[in-house]
Amino acid sequence: MSFQAYLDNIEAKTGKSAEDLKALAVDKGLATPDGLAPGIKPGAIIEWLKADFDLGHGHAMAIVAYLKGKRD
Repeated sequence: MSFQAYLDNIEAKTGKSAEDLKALAVDKGLATPDGLAPGIKPGAIIEWLKADFDLGHGHAMAIVAYLKGKRD
């Protein structure tokens, strides 16, 4: 599955785009506009996405990668 397919599936499941989730992560202090917030490990973001959006591990990791700057 391509990275874009992961992002498309996440949006279909949650109704939120990767940019929407990034904005929420920034609001929660988990991320900055440039990446993960200082001291935040990927596991904290994965736990949040699993709890609040019922994402699986692979899809949550795709959002972590997106937050770190991956776009393709």
